[in-house]
Amino acid sequence: MDRLGGAHHTIHAGHGHVHYGWDNAIEPVLEVEPGEAVEFEVIDASGGQLNPRSTAEDVGRLDFERVNPVTGPVFIKGARPGDVLEVEILAFGPATWGWTAIIPGFGLLADEFPEPYLKIWDLQAGHDRAWFNERIAVPLNPFPGTIGVALPEPGRHSIVPPRKNGGNMDIRHLTAGTRLLLPVWVEGALFSVGDTHAAQGDGEVCGTAIEAPMRVACRFRVRRDIRLEEPHYIVPGPLKSGQDPRGYYVTTGISEDLMEAARKAVRAMIRYLGETYRLEPAEAYALASVAVDLKISEVVDAPNWLVSAFLPQSLFLR
Repeated sequence: MDRLGGAHHTIHAGHGHVHYGWDNAIEPVLEVEPGEAVEFEVIDASGGQLNPRSTAEDVGRLDFERVNPVTGPVFIKGARPGDVLEVEILAFGPATWGWTAIIPGFGLLADEFPEPYLKIWDLQAGHDRAWFNERIAVPLNPFPGTIGVALPEPGRHSIVPPRKNGGNMDIRHLTAGTRLLLPVWVEGALFSVGDTHAAQGDGEVCGTAIEAPMRVACRFRVRRDIRLEEPHYIVPGPLKSGQDPRGYYVTTGISEDLMEAARKAVRAMIRYLGETYRLEPAEAYALASVAVDLKISEVVDAPNWLVSAFLPQSLFLR
């Protein structure tokens, strides 16, 4: 198998090469020089607990100690605390299948969707799209949901929330060509990556994207010309979000609380998808998570803030 993006090394997602929390005591599986590229094999976000034959019942049995595994860590020679690690995302290997789930107790509308739901996606049938049903197809745009370096604080830290080291940021614009800038907190940075997504909307509102195992290649550089306290990133060209040739249907949510404004926008989108496309509420919620972009439209006109939810019209057959 050829290495992605001209990578110098490959890390297979086997025993000892995957971890389930940030811990600066984990021994690196590889040491590289700045400028070298590494290909990572990534397990899906369930840690292999779900497969193409899984059902919603399997979602309810997920062991959260095994979710969001990351491959690594990699020691980048010369990286020191106070430096910035530039991670250039080079390429993604093909994914054959993926899943989107509503997990009880998780997601923006967790209280309103207490039952598990699972959608298994065939990522080979549509080439650059994945079919939600016979009328709805989602463009594929892979990126790593979880990507980061070790924290300075000792001990094991949950991999679920994003932190100053990066982590589970779920930034859908970390696609091939993007450069992620991470503050370095420990010697060698100790970089890891996982949780690859085939597609996601801004917000990942139900809590999952199209979660898919795949390969990703990254090149590393150490920078001392900037100082960061939290991650930054550089996108090389126009964002795919906002470029839909057929336009968008947009719902809004208005509230004194920004999170409630987001919830209202998503609730309105779920109603619209149900009324217009005959989707069940769980189906509409899952589709919104992988294809609808939440945007903060205003946070200055006190006391109310406004969030918009953008639904690309090109998802739907004419």
